[in-house]
Amino acid sequence: MFASKLISNSTAAGRKSSAFVATYDVAVGRNSYFSTPTTRRNSTTPTTTTIDSSGFDKIGCVGLGLMGHGICQVAATSGVHSKIIAFEQEQRFLDSGNDRILKSIDKLVEKGKLTLDDANDAMGRTEFTTDMDALRDVDLVVEAVIENIDLKKDLYTSLGEICKPETIFASNTSSLSIGEMAAFSGRPDRFLGVHFFNPVQLMKVVEVIKTDDTDPIVLEKGLKWVEEIGKVSVLCGDTPGFIVNRILVPMLMQSMSLIDRKDASVKDIDVAMKLGCGHPMGPLHLADYIGLDTCYFIVSGWMEKYPDESDFFIPACLQANIEAGNLGRKTGKGFYHWEGEKRGDPVY
Repeated sequence: MFASKLISNSTAAGRKSSAFVATYDVAVGRNSYFSTPTTRRNSTTPTTTTIDSSGFDKIGCVGLGLMGHGICQVAATSGVHSKIIAFEQEQRFLDSGNDRILKSIDKLVEKGKLTLDDANDAMGRTEFTTDMDALRDVDLVVEAVIENIDLKKDLYTSLGEICKPETIFASNTSSLSIGEMAAFSGRPDRFLGVHFFNPVQLMKVVEVIKTDDTDPIVLEKGLKWVEEIGKVSVLCGDTPGFIVNRILVPMLMQSMSLIDRKDASVKDIDVAMKLGCGHPMGPLHLADYIGLDTCYFIVSGWMEKYPDESDFFIPACLQANIEAGNLGRKTGKGFYHWEGEKRGDPVY
């Protein structure tokens, strides 16, 4: 088996798990219209980077769950870095993350998309550890832990004290304020958002988020790094949901409001958006796939923080599904009936 041939640094600490929740950066797979390169249009920043290299020789990946292990893998296989420090606070999570990376790289080798030598090199430059002090001298820290602002406050406070003053921090959050986390770090001028999409290994686009405090050179380095690891950057300010989720989530809520008003059926809403807009799946199918609880969690958080924003509301049919425990694909029922990954007939 290929994975057994890899140069594994598990002795340095082990592997890690997906105990971290990736919000709903979702899974429309290879045909996703979200992977189309987008030109940056912002009068205050250049549309292309003006630097030759990010200068990120040694980076840290904090959190190796669903999103974090993918970010770590993409960084390792890019060949850009001399060392990747893969950090988890608990050994079981570290072990699980290591396992996921090994299995994913194994598949790439089996499919001929990565050579055995390159796979060995990628794992050889990755150090798995539960010791946060190992992040002390990295050039960039990419954080991908659970969407809990209190947890992130503690994390960034610690990282701000441990890491060298030059280290740049980047959060993979999809729903929390970059500016708020930047303040926790004690270095708001050296803080960015880098929002990857699931699955990280396949999805090309990365939202790079700047705040009013972000140093222009730090922003340039972040944009360049995204390019260096083979992704396409789109630039956004620190607005709720950034670009994709700010458009996507209100669209899902509007689709559900059509159900509330009995204006259209689940089937017809999804068919209309697939054939009328070229979407790979309809919005209610997508909401079920994401998880209705996740949709509810995201919008509820936005409503609490931005009570005057009319785009943020909970449709009655979503509330009813949540109260009934019908969360979509994961529970077998939502707007559709589900058998595992197979979608059945509409419920409504």
